[in-house]
Amino acid sequence: MANMETIVNLCKRRGFIFPSSEIYGGLRSTWDYGPLGVELKRNVKNAWWRWMVQLREDVVGLDAAILMAPKTWEASGHVETFTDPLVECLNCHQRFRADHLPGFHAPQSGHEEGADSETVDMARGAKCPNCGNKKFTDPRNFNLMFKTYMGPVEDATAAVWLRPETAQGIFVNFMSVQQTTRKKIPFGIAQVGKSFRNEITPGNFVYRTREFEQMEMEFFCEPGTDEKWHQYWIDERQAWYARYGMQADNMRLREHEQDELSHYSKRTVDIEYKFPFTDWGELEGIANRTDFDLTQHSKFSGQDLTYFDQEKNERYTPFVIEPAAGADRATLAFLIDAYHEEEAPAASGKTEKRTVLRLHKDLAPMKVAVLPLSRNEKLVPTAREVTTPLREHWMIDYDDAGSIGRRYRRQDEVGTPYCVTIDFESIDDHAVTVRDRDTMQQDRIPISDLVSYLGERL
Repeated sequence: MANMETIVNLCKRRGFIFPSSEIYGGLRSTWDYGPLGVELKRNVKNAWWRWMVQLREDVVGLDAAILMAPKTWEASGHVETFTDPLVECLNCHQRFRADHLPGFHAPQSGHEEGADSETVDMARGAKCPNCGNKKFTDPRNFNLMFKTYMGPVEDATAAVWLRPETAQGIFVNFMSVQQTTRKKIPFGIAQVGKSFRNEITPGNFVYRTREFEQMEMEFFCEPGTDEKWHQYWIDERQAWYARYGMQADNMRLREHEQDELSHYSKRTVDIEYKFPFTDWGELEGIANRTDFDLTQHSKFSGQDLTYFDQEKNERYTPFVIEPAAGADRATLAFLIDAYHEEEAPAASGKTEKRTVLRLHKDLAPMKVAVLPLSRNEKLVPTAREVTTPLREHWMIDYDDAGSIGRRYRRQDEVGTPYCVTIDFESIDDHAVTVRDRDTMQQDRIPISDLVSYLGERL
């Protein structure tokens, strides 16, 4: 597996991901997806949507607003409990998330914040990542939500929050969606969208950022069937990553211990990936949220969010199973997983190192690259004849700069499944050479058959 420096360099050099606002020195933990990155991430989201919504009869979609009534976050518990422990190094005054410092000891039960000087020593064994100092302030709770103001006056009555998750937009729309779609329990509501968390210690490229994109689904089911559905979605979500080529050895399931469960969770299982910067990191969490959310929103809004089961002639508050994935983390994991370096034949007859992204064809940013053998004007009409119909079906790249061997290597490095080469024989025989990224096999195909040939493989 490649190290993160290699992946980050590839992303910037080939136009996957750039540091945001780089000409102004950047802004910590913010990233811009370049021409190839935006296609890769969009394909990841489309693959998720296809699996979760398009191919199912029991899940529908939603796109809720980022800004919501502030009371939403009181009901959900985010105002009170959505916090991380913040500490400050007493030497360099850098601030860190306490539970991310190796060796840090949490406060003993009943210990009040700032109670006495012993709190400074609670980090005994931990070192400041910045200066190596071992003395920290007592941890204090830091709310992770971004606050802003709606309207011209910045006072408490105008305060709103940037959503820290997309889930609450689904819960407050539960009744509207159920009634308009006439869906019967069990059914789900899916959403892809931006969320914002004022992380204390973001980092590891796009793995932990303050602005990110989530792919979440809330599956509403009858109480008593929740454990069955929870296990179903654990298996289903793990199968999705495998379906799109993620190596089994790089994935695992991790059960949350009782003392780390969220306040709403009956059981949570994470799908983790073996990232280069850590032993294992969370890709997706699948939580049994019970009836907490609908109950809370009923209580705070005064609206009845129960469901009437006509077949059983009874009313109940549905339980909710939530598969919640990060689009950015999934994109990063698929990219890392696809990265390979290998020896390949060179034009000289020797071998050379080949870097190739073995991305699943559905995720690859560009599906086909059209490569005229040279910039000779005689090849241009045939090259354009090939390009136009391909562009109607797939995202394609047109590259006529440099030797053909070098262009093949460029396309391998960004994961393009097929290259189509137009040579001088193509003018006469109306055929082109198609090269497979993974096998490097080359087939001569009539131009008239090219779309169907690639269509069968893509």
